Amino acid sequence: MRKICTFFLFIFITSIGFSQPVLINELDADTPSTDLLEFIELKTPNPFSPLDGYVLVLFNGSTSGGDSSYFTIDLDGFVTDINGLFVLGAEALRPTPDYVIPLNLIQNGADAVAIYQGSFFDFPDGTLATTTNLIDALVYDTSDADDVNLMSLLGQTQQINENENGNKDTESIQRANDGSWFVAAPTPKMLNDGSGVILNGVEIVLTANLFNEGDTFDITLVTDFNVTGDVTFPLSFINGDFTNADFTGDAFVTILGGTNTGATSITLLADGVTEEDEFMRIAHTGLPPEFFRVNDNVSVTVIDGDFGISPWGTPLNPTFGNVESTAPGDYYDSLEGLSGANLVQALQDLVAKPFVVRTHSYADIIDILKAADQNPENNNQVWLLYREEPRAKFLFQETSTGTGFWNREHVYPRSRGGFNSIQEDDIADGINFWWETNADSLRHANSDAHHLRAADANENSSRGNQFYGPGQYEGPTGNLGSFKGDVSRAILYMAIRYNGLDVVNGFPVEEGAFGDLATLLQWHVADPPDDFEMNRNNVIYTWQKNRNPFIDFPDMVDFIWGSRVGDIWTRPTVSLVDFQKNRFRVYPNPSDGQLFFTGIVGETTVQMYSITGQKVFEKTVFQDTDLQVNLRSGVYLVKTTTTFGTQISKVIFR
Repeated sequence: MRKICTFFLFIFITSIGFSQPVLINELDADTPSTDLLEFIELKTPNPFSPLDGYVLVLFNGSTSGGDSSYFTIDLDGFVTDINGLFVLGAEALRPTPDYVIPLNLIQNGADAVAIYQGSFFDFPDGTLATTTNLIDALVYDTSDADDVNLMSLLGQTQQINENENGNKDTESIQRANDGSWFVAAPTPKMLNDGSGVILNGVEIVLTANLFNEGDTFDITLVTDFNVTGDVTFPLSFINGDFTNADFTGDAFVTILGGTNTGATSITLLADGVTEEDEFMRIAHTGLPPEFFRVNDNVSVTVIDGDFGISPWGTPLNPTFGNVESTAPGDYYDSLEGLSGANLVQALQDLVAKPFVVRTHSYADIIDILKAADQNPENNNQVWLLYREEPRAKFLFQETSTGTGFWNREHVYPRSRGGFNSIQEDDIADGINFWWETNADSLRHANSDAHHLRAADANENSSRGNQFYGPGQYEGPTGNLGSFKGDVSRAILYMAIRYNGLDVVNGFPVEEGAFGDLATLLQWHVADPPDDFEMNRNNVIYTWQKNRNPFIDFPDMVDFIWGSRVGDIWTRPTVSLVDFQKNRFRVYPNPSDGQLFFTGIVGETTVQMYSITGQKVFEKTVFQDTDLQVNLRSGVYLVKTTTTFGTQISKVIFR
């Protein structure tokens, strides 16, 4: 019965011209800078009309886009305003859009936007434009050639140029009352002919956007013009972990008649609880219909007065043996007794196991990194790769400005690997939602947390897609190399995990190959896995259900790329953690040249490396001993190897 009703409704809609229930009223696809102010405005003939049953679809008219959909928005649950308008736009748009779209989403043309009866699931990315269930469409451009095929697919006879007046950055495409189109200065949330109810804008004003627990501050509302009578504006401050228990004060503001300002005073409670910094979000919850939001969802960062400290060190001051692997006891059983190509294949089968290993969205990576890259000295911060310093978790880059912020660094660059984001990657849906994956799912490398790290946004940009090695990228000036082993093991993991990726000597030009292998192997030795990296491995395992084996068993690298290729791999009978914690001890540290070794059982090889990975000393011993080593002042790595396993220690020589 529902299908029959829908059919006759469609016939009715298409027969009444511009009395259609939902129209595209205005489009601003090209705005200054990075399209911070782009928007699409919809219009219904009556105010407060529900948009249930409709979807807005964006079509890509480029050669690569093939006149197919690239973004779909389900309009169920939304309602137009007192003027019958509904605006979808970028977050920076003023007035605040009714629906916020991702930054720089709307393509500039030749492209199209269209309204259909249907659901989100009717238009997966790549759906060819069609007139089936079409309600309205606009094919547009910014001084581009007409896309005749796209117009035909959508039943349109003209393509509208937003740049017809030569002002594409400051003008929009608008529908006139007779159904024709014209280009003029944008009028979001206003009827294009200037009629209708003139809305009074209300703005949330703060003196600052960052406060400490215990602070008191005012939230002021300011309207564009005086209100005629007393108006109370209810507000919400709740956001995630920030609840009603975190503040005192009235969650509303009253503006008295004849004035245009009002305020409420809020006190942030110092609760003495160790928790991460929180975000209070000031939002309107019941705006009268005669008003529009100049801004909304204003974020206030609340700095926690307490923070937690982890019992292990940062990469600059590493500790070893305090964090144990959370891998199940039988996790690596399938590798036992294998060598060569068989070992490599079994390793890939393990870390890319279908129906076990999971991939999460690129948006989820933010939450994963906040846990995996947490600064051990302050749980309100992440530790930045390359810069070797902490930064507050709340300073994640949300706009084009990178200075002072951190973001997600792909250790294996996307452009080198051939993987990228899709629309669903913008949704952070948490640990309980994932994609199934396998060794051939190369696109999933885009959000594989084992090679994604928290990094300074500007440093991430400086690194770009450079390889690692001489003449390429080796970190910012003055770095101490605490990240080098981490990125090495991440690249080696990626080469095993995904078909289509490889790590080679030199600096290859072909997609899917990365270098320099020789440098990465050297970095792997010079900067061994520490507690920070083991904790990362454990955190990621809870999400992805796979591990980086080169963190759990660093010597496995030698069996695949090093001196032990072809040898049979056997898991040490004593775990590396137990071995490090209970057997060897190297002292004193700092040293003046003499080192004492205790806990030695059987033949033991002692090697020392400079911080750059150059081997500077080697000796075989059979019992507890002391060694006189004449080296320059600096930091050195002591690698002690027996049949039980390997211990890596950092020693300072004075």
